[in-house]
Amino acid sequence: MPDDTQDVISGGHLVAKALKAEGVDRIYTLCGGHIIDIYDGCVDEGIEVVDVRHEQVAAHAADGYARVTGKPGCAVVTAGPGTTDAVTGVANAFRAESPMLLIGGQGALTQHKMGSLQDLPHVDMMNPITKFAASVPDTARAADMVSMAFRECYHGAPGPSFLEIPRDVLDAKVPVSRARVPQQGAYRASTRSPGDPEAIEKLADLLVHAEKPAILLGSQVWTTRGTEAAIELVRTLDVPAYMNGAGRGTLPPGDPHHFQLSRRYAFSGGDVIVIVGTPFDFRMGYGKRLSPDATVVQIDLDYRTVGKNRDIDLGIVGDAGLVLKSVSEAASGRVNGGASRRKEWLDELRAAEQTALEKRLPQLRSDASPIHPYRLVSEINDFLTEDSIYIGDGGDIVTFSGQVVQPKSPGHWMDPGPLGTLGVGIPFVLAAKQARPDKEVVALFGDGAFSLTGWDFETLVRYDLPFVGIVGNNSSMNQIRYGQAAKYGKERERVGNTLGDVRYDEFARMLGGHGEEVRDPADIGPALRRARESGKPSLINVWVDPDAYAPGTMNQTMYK
Repeated sequence: MPDDTQDVISGGHLVAKALKAEGVDRIYTLCGGHIIDIYDGCVDEGIEVVDVRHEQVAAHAADGYARVTGKPGCAVVTAGPGTTDAVTGVANAFRAESPMLLIGGQGALTQHKMGSLQDLPHVDMMNPITKFAASVPDTARAADMVSMAFRECYHGAPGPSFLEIPRDVLDAKVPVSRARVPQQGAYRASTRSPGDPEAIEKLADLLVHAEKPAILLGSQVWTTRGTEAAIELVRTLDVPAYMNGAGRGTLPPGDPHHFQLSRRYAFSGGDVIVIVGTPFDFRMGYGKRLSPDATVVQIDLDYRTVGKNRDIDLGIVGDAGLVLKSVSEAASGRVNGGASRRKEWLDELRAAEQTALEKRLPQLRSDASPIHPYRLVSEINDFLTEDSIYIGDGGDIVTFSGQVVQPKSPGHWMDPGPLGTLGVGIPFVLAAKQARPDKEVVALFGDGAFSLTGWDFETLVRYDLPFVGIVGNNSSMNQIRYGQAAKYGKERERVGNTLGDVRYDEFARMLGGHGEEVRDPADIGPALRRARESGKPSLINVWVDPDAYAPGTMNQTMYK
């Protein structure tokens, strides 16, 4: 029993103090009896409590908030089904290298293994999909372990951590003198490594003498906020740049070093290929799409990722921004006659880009009804401004958009990442609009993807967070439908993948937002502009051709 004459503090208030020290200004949550003392602490610390309708949304929003702000996100959920509902959001953050903390409730320690309400082995479930998972054993340790969890989020490549806090540990009060409350900026070291100096010199030399170089700027360029360093390198050394994941937008469309449609051409014909902050996973054909004759360099925050699935000629572990800056400095003054040869290479790639664009142009401008998905994503691309954050949530429709939509600024592209999770759209909108209320948010959903977390459209209405939403509606889970048709024949293409003809525009209006239906491609642009002007959360229900498939869908190896 604490001495009544001493100042005391509860576990929930200690958690809130640790969140405040980390710079967390809001938590995403769905209420439960196990966790309400954290809410009380957040009120005292000035941390906003954002309540959603599903714990998966809370976890995705925490992930999204981290991506937009560069600060770790935080979701707080109750025990048992509250925590299991959040598993998908944590797993998505794990594969996407997004730093966030999920705090889950737990039954009282005094009832351990007795079958208390919502008791589950949360830590055992979370261990494989987090960088750190633990239970808080004592009230005095609550703040200390929150800070420990955040520290682990930044070990190597960023990622999520999980803490469960038993109800009696959270609610109990201890003398303030017993509790360790780490102070802001005093419990984490800098993780920004500039890489091995010898490797930096070697990469600079490779790029200076390369005739046909290419660089892929992946998500870690944005994670490390290395945009300026990446731009400096490609311009100084005249290197064509391709971008994927959160690295999209590093260079604006129209920049002479911005390339998109000729990536396979460059990777099969280049002599020096630099892969920055992207693993050799399925998106990269496990590294097999790179020319076997090229000198391949990989830069990554995580030592375990470098050289995984494919041999490399040079690997550098470090912060993408610092590494690229160091390479530019090492190459300074050494750019030689190779620059003229690189001009020929860039012209060759531009010709390949133009050929690919011309092949697609009839579909981008198609007046067909039902609307061709390429026409829809082309209209969206034309609609975006420099202040538009674009969010893709879907299968086939977002695969179309990946070839056409070009964000105009760094950090203005959001997709689930390599886990391919459907349902991230609404929570990412919530996070992006709260983190950057000055930005326009534009989200493209597949109708199947929207259905997973769409009820939190009401959360956007409730918090008055306007955005422009578009549902590419083909009444199908079309990416899977294609695979079934390819594998089992047309007569079995409609097994388990066909949805109803849902009017998502009416759904939006029912919940207090703006909604429109579009069947004629000429109406897409005006509908987008009206949604922007409405000042409300919006959904434009666009009926797209169910028999049009994205090339990326048709080329997926799982359907071969």
